[in-house]
Amino acid sequence: MNSSNNIEKLIEERDRMQIEANKLKDRRDQLHEKSKELSRERDQLTSKIRNLRNQIGEHKNRRDEFNERVKSLKEQRNQLNKKYREIKKKIKDLQKERAGSGPNINVLKKKLRDLEKEQMTQPMSPRKEKNLVELISELYEKIREQEEKLKNDPELKKALEEEKEIKVKAEKQHDKVEKLAERAQNEHALMVELIKKVENLSLLKEKKHEEIVRIKIKADEIHREFINHVDAIHELDREISSIRTKKKKVAKETESKRTLEEANEIYERFKKGEKLSTEDLMTLQKAGLI
Repeated sequence: MNSSNNIEKLIEERDRMQIEANKLKDRRDQLHEKSKELSRERDQLTSKIRNLRNQIGEHKNRRDEFNERVKSLKEQRNQLNKKYREIKKKIKDLQKERAGSGPNINVLKKKLRDLEKEQMTQPMSPRKEKNLVELISELYEKIREQEEKLKNDPELKKALEEEKEIKVKAEKQHDKVEKLAERAQNEHALMVELIKKVENLSLLKEKKHEEIVRIKIKADEIHREFINHVDAIHELDREISSIRTKKKKVAKETESKRTLEEANEIYERFKKGEKLSTEDLMTLQKAGLI
């Protein structure tokens, strides 16, 4: 009775352990599946980051190319500006030389601007304003005469044409510099924007990776617990099997002993001359007495 009760308890314990083991196995498999899902998401982020970094490299290369071209164009522009300053100085010197002892046209123009400003901003009497208007008219005439005189000077005319030509080239060069510089800035802005995206995706990827590591550690812990349960179940199976084997052995020995005792009784009856039944003969045969 005690043996039967012991086996029942062991079977109950084994069944309980098997249920827990199944739960642990399901939980472990769920964690492994979650880990695989996160790994796929992490790999997708890695692919996105790789593509963005390639784009960043392309924007950087274009930015650097534009900056090199800007640098070259600036040098050309600076040379044109230098030529422009030189030709301006030459024109000024020629104008001064051609003017001789007469009034300098630049001085006249400055004086004209000052008088026009005074006329527009300063309150004055009608008489004073009339005198001022006459003076402005005289300056206009002198400037016109000087310009006419200078315009007919071949060397000065050539210098003025050269000045105009250099100015146009310098302005065009400046426009090229501005446009290329703007394109370089746009490429740089796009590059910076993509770098921020990469940083954000890298942080997300790192979080995914950390979560994967945590899940794998937890899955390994649960797997070890599952293995411990499986080992315990196997041990219970061996213990149950051992008890059953011993129980069968004892039962067999008891049965053999009972059969031998019964056979001895039949044999004594046989010796006394009693008639034996077929069942009695089988019992004697089973006991090895005939």
